[in-house]
Amino acid sequence: MSLDERTAQYVALHRGEDVRRLALSGGAQGVDMPRALQQIAGWQTARGKLPRWAATEGVIYPPHLSMEQCSSERTARYKMEVVEAHGGGRRLADLTGGFGIDCSYLAALFTEAHYVERQEELCQLARHNLPLMGVGHVEVHAMEAEDFLDHILADARGAEGTAEKPLDWIFLDPARRDSHGGRTVLLSDCTPDAAALEERLMAVANHVLLKLSPMLDLSLALRSLRHAVEAHIVAVGGECKELLVVMEAGGETMATADRARAEADIPIHCVNILGDGRRQTFCFSRGEEAEAAARTATELGTYLYEPNAAIMKGGAWRSLTSRYGGARTGATDNGFAQLHDNSHLYTSKELIEDFPGRSFRIVGRSGMSKRELADLRKRVPKANLAVRNFPLSTEALRAKLKMADGGDWFLFATTLASGERCLLLCERLKRGDDGEK
Repeated sequence: MSLDERTAQYVALHRGEDVRRLALSGGAQGVDMPRALQQIAGWQTARGKLPRWAATEGVIYPPHLSMEQCSSERTARYKMEVVEAHGGGRRLADLTGGFGIDCSYLAALFTEAHYVERQEELCQLARHNLPLMGVGHVEVHAMEAEDFLDHILADARGAEGTAEKPLDWIFLDPARRDSHGGRTVLLSDCTPDAAALEERLMAVANHVLLKLSPMLDLSLALRSLRHAVEAHIVAVGGECKELLVVMEAGGETMATADRARAEADIPIHCVNILGDGRRQTFCFSRGEEAEAAARTATELGTYLYEPNAAIMKGGAWRSLTSRYGGARTGATDNGFAQLHDNSHLYTSKELIEDFPGRSFRIVGRSGMSKRELADLRKRVPKANLAVRNFPLSTEALRAKLKMADGGDWFLFATTLASGERCLLLCERLKRGDDGEK
């Protein structure tokens, strides 16, 4: 599995160079160029996504698709913390091993760990790479997830006199592409189908950690999974990356036939991992959101807030107003409210220091008349434009404004509770609150 000496030397010498230029260079004598280019491209991706792997000598990288689909180290570390928070255990099985990033972190918590993957090439990489990452105790199985479950179940039935389940945790990351390469958003469209496998999974494990596409309907997934007890929406740098569902054996609450009522009580953790490693966290439930009072602003405050991508995905609109309003600190009303039920932007008179998203100071306001837009262009020839609950797209509005993109100003096109459509000129309060370094 390791590279031959000439190919390894070529990779070490050129791994910081442009892969496309190297591909056109004709290569070097005795060098396996297709493999060398794959390693160089993989290492370049790993520098930002998997820095610990990139810093480890001898790691062999898979084809581009596997690098694209694998977890980042930040999200893998977060999964590790989720498992730790639920008590960990001794025995783990990762049924969809892939490149092995999640397995390398999760296996560090367990004395017995199994990596299961149907692609033999990835299994060979796992046998080579996992010991380099400090988890040499992982046993690699080249087989389908369903076949591994059948094997574990057969062993469990043969072990008389014990009520202990064969595994403490199962990790499952179903493939989210169909046979034509398109992205899937339903549990039943993923491979393997977690909902169809649920009873078999819970028959062999105390807990299951399920990773799902960020495009998937989380409420539908929670209603489809009888043993779901917790959900996590994980964003990195302001971009929603994955949904996690924790399933637990023996949860009477989740065994009820009223799935809608059960789903309303499940805690949903919205997490945005920032560029410097800090995290914005917000936890709510569908029940809390349904019961929270709607609160829209009757006037603009001094500050404007945009929730992070995890909260946007979760839809915690009313929960934010109930959590960050004046009653939160016992102080007088700070005016924290939504601009409009559908705008998903918030304002306040006093600054909310720990708001989970981007924070701005409102420095100007413009209507949409020709004169107002002309005055705005004179004052701000360049701005970062965002559209929220507005009849024009970002591209159409930018063309109408004749304004360049970028700079230090932020311009939000939105609709207020009164129905007025306006442009809010803002300055960013701090960098890094949406993941930027």
